[in-house]
Amino acid sequence: MKKVALHTLGCKLNFAETSTIGRQFVDRGFTVVDVSQPAEVYVLNTCSVTERADKECRQIVRRILRHSPDAYVIVMGCYAQLRPEELARIGGVDLILGSKDKFHLFDHVDNFVKKPVPAVYISCIDEESDADSAYSADVGGRTRAFLKIQDGCDYSCSFCTIPLARGASRSVSPAEVVKQASDLAAQGYKEIVLTGVNVGDYGRKIGTSLLDLMRRLDRVQGIKRIRISSIEPNLLSTEMIEYILSSDRYCPHFHIPLQSGSDAVLGKMQRRYRRGLYENLIQNIRDRSDDAAIGVDVITGFRGETEAEFRETYTFLNALPVSYLHVFTYSERPDTPAMNIADPVEPRIRFERSEMLRNLGRKKKYEFTSGFIGKMLPVLYENDERIGMIGGLSPNYIRVTAEASSPRTNEIISTKIVGLDRDGCIGEITGTGIL
Repeated sequence: MKKVALHTLGCKLNFAETSTIGRQFVDRGFTVVDVSQPAEVYVLNTCSVTERADKECRQIVRRILRHSPDAYVIVMGCYAQLRPEELARIGGVDLILGSKDKFHLFDHVDNFVKKPVPAVYISCIDEESDADSAYSADVGGRTRAFLKIQDGCDYSCSFCTIPLARGASRSVSPAEVVKQASDLAAQGYKEIVLTGVNVGDYGRKIGTSLLDLMRRLDRVQGIKRIRISSIEPNLLSTEMIEYILSSDRYCPHFHIPLQSGSDAVLGKMQRRYRRGLYENLIQNIRDRSDDAAIGVDVITGFRGETEAEFRETYTFLNALPVSYLHVFTYSERPDTPAMNIADPVEPRIRFERSEMLRNLGRKKKYEFTSGFIGKMLPVLYENDERIGMIGGLSPNYIRVTAEASSPRTNEIISTKIVGLDRDGCIGEITGTGIL
């Protein structure tokens, strides 16, 4: 039986799409193996948000070819869409597929025989089309599935390549999303994570909304938890906040990109809000729940960002009652409007600012998680961390590790939080506690 190895770079949306492509291989008799193992075919689904992601992609391709020079190598996704010529220059790459073409892999190849020159299929992403549905549900031991509901973006943030790589915003039909959620429930998955490029924009072009979809998914039997991966602050309404926090299924977990705490920088970034809206949004959530997790994306070192503007961001985040930070060091991306902004920040200063924010993020995480010591949390255990230990997530996105005499994968167990560790909390299972 032939083997295929799949590797994903980037966001949870990419993981869902890679998983779906993997099922196409399985349906044709392939066995899926880890990318570090020998295989006849290797598939790399790429990201191009940062220059680092591009570099990592090239490194992985070369690593694959070193240990499996005769393997058929396919590179697809965002980096392939934006820079196919760079990938074509890597000797040994056989097939390059753009964002629209990756789901039609088997229309372009069937015998996986290496050729001297790679085949390249890059379709125009400017034309409107339906969003391809996808979900990740074949990763060994995983009990959460990432369900794609939306793709593309109509926003024009000056630093971002996603509209160039994925095209306009489009949504998977509500009926298809509900069907896939039902299929995941039938497979035994306890939690689904709604994912996309701009999830909050769901349904705008097909006469529905994210909140309407949330209500429909709330009626799917078998799913215990539903989590929203990320949502733009200007698209998160008070009604949605109230629905999530009053629901027995929706996780009290909000991941809300900020990018900068300086209105001047937000303007240069062409973001669709200012920090006053963001501050009111966070306070709105905190007024309703002290236990809800609030995650923040922030970019530092943006072109033209002054020391005073960075300090604005730091001071703003320090005062916000949020739970954790995802810090990104700004990376120049070709063909983005930000490239026309003067006064790029020195790499050394970018690094220093990123480290300051990461330290602040660790402080925020500690303050949030330490507040749960002594409390009981329902934890969906996903895996065996090591012999005698299991790990999982609470609804409010706290990583919990606990001792267990036997595997408890895919069980939701009431767990007492007794301490902290590097990744989150230490839990204690005092009884069966299965929910």
